[in-house]
Amino acid sequence: MKWRFITALMSVTLLVLLAQDIPLGFYLQQVEHDRIITSLERDAFLLAGRSEQALETLATEDDSELIQTVKNYRDAGGSRVVIVDKEGTAVVVSDDDQADLGTSFLNRPEIAEALSGKISTGHRFSATLNQELLYVTVPILSGSEILGAVRLTYPDYVVTNKVNEQIGLLSAVALIALLLAAIVGYIVSGTITRRLRRLQEATEALASGDLMARADETAGAKEIRSLAESFNDMAERLQLLINQQRTFAADASHQLRTPLTALRLRLERAHDLLETDPAGAAERLAAAEAEADRLSNLIEGLLLLSRTEAANVQRERFDLAAVTRDRVNHWKALAAESGVKLRFEGPQQLGVTAIPSAIEQIADNYIDNALSVSPKGSRLIVRVFSEGSIAQLHVLDQGPGLSAAECTRAFDRFWRANSDRHGSGLGLAIVAQLARASGGTAQLTPRPEGGLDASATFDLAKD
Repeated sequence: MKWRFITALMSVTLLVLLAQDIPLGFYLQQVEHDRIITSLERDAFLLAGRSEQALETLATEDDSELIQTVKNYRDAGGSRVVIVDKEGTAVVVSDDDQADLGTSFLNRPEIAEALSGKISTGHRFSATLNQELLYVTVPILSGSEILGAVRLTYPDYVVTNKVNEQIGLLSAVALIALLLAAIVGYIVSGTITRRLRRLQEATEALASGDLMARADETAGAKEIRSLAESFNDMAERLQLLINQQRTFAADASHQLRTPLTALRLRLERAHDLLETDPAGAAERLAAAEAEADRLSNLIEGLLLLSRTEAANVQRERFDLAAVTRDRVNHWKALAAESGVKLRFEGPQQLGVTAIPSAIEQIADNYIDNALSVSPKGSRLIVRVFSEGSIAQLHVLDQGPGLSAAECTRAFDRFWRANSDRHGSGLGLAIVAQLARASGGTAQLTPRPEGGLDASATFDLAKD
């Protein structure tokens, strides 16, 4: 990933540089060409002004000052200078050998154009010099009379060389930019890949069985931190589920061992008594059937608890008051048989969010437990109300109650009070899990006047 990132960054940088430098190179070539043409035109007019008097007097052979000026100009700028009279004959040349002095230049188009009074600029190939030339030719005027012309020629390769120098400088800058892009890409990609590598190490550690492996949520880019947070949430959830499964397996194996052992002993004893004591064998079989029923209830409770822990059920809107009132009406007949006065207190409607069947099971568990310990003539109140953004369900009994420590332990799996000899010890554990899955809590609180307050909370539904 690191090298792909660096390559991509350098490729983008190179494309940007090419898109910028290629047009810039052409622009620099045109600017340099125009600059030299302008400079040559200016110098040509200056030389034309100095040549005017010499051509008027036709004393150019004695005008050593003009000749020296022309040679100095040649030496300073590299341009070749030819000054012709109105007949097109060269009267001053900047060459050292002076071979072209007195030669007619009328066959040169730029000379002929200048002698007609026009300024001529452009490129042409010189067969004599065997190279491309850049030229400027201007007329020498005395009033309206044309006395001659001045031609300046400049090797075209000089323009090319100057442009190449600037392009070379641009290329050096582009190369430095590419190197800087590579360095920046290496640093940035190293930072990103280092965080990803640490996240990968945490993932591999978790996959190898280290449930405590966590990613660093405090370093790196926002996206990396968000990914690390998601990974840690997943790891914590996975650790919780595995711990629950381990606890479930340990508790199940421990709790199932006792009824299975008792069931086997009773069946073996009944088998031994079949011939000698049929009545005793029947008694042992009845006890074995009771153990089988207890074992069946225990397994059903374990399965229900496992489903509530593993399920990721979406919460829905329910009417807590209506559901609880319905459960109270369902238990009233059994409460009347037990001599307990059961009543509901609460509003007509109270919308909450919970997972399906959670309210029914919580209410049934609380009412069933309360009825099993409530003495005759006592009252059992099921109360529903809201407080702030929370809805509460309370089952208030007048039984023997529990201590504060016992109230805390009551939600542990397989914990049973001394008075509870027939339960599986899973009812309140299921209640706590259903309440958590619904976004609420479950709690037992000793009442000051005696008995227990079994409560559960739910979030109020938003209208």
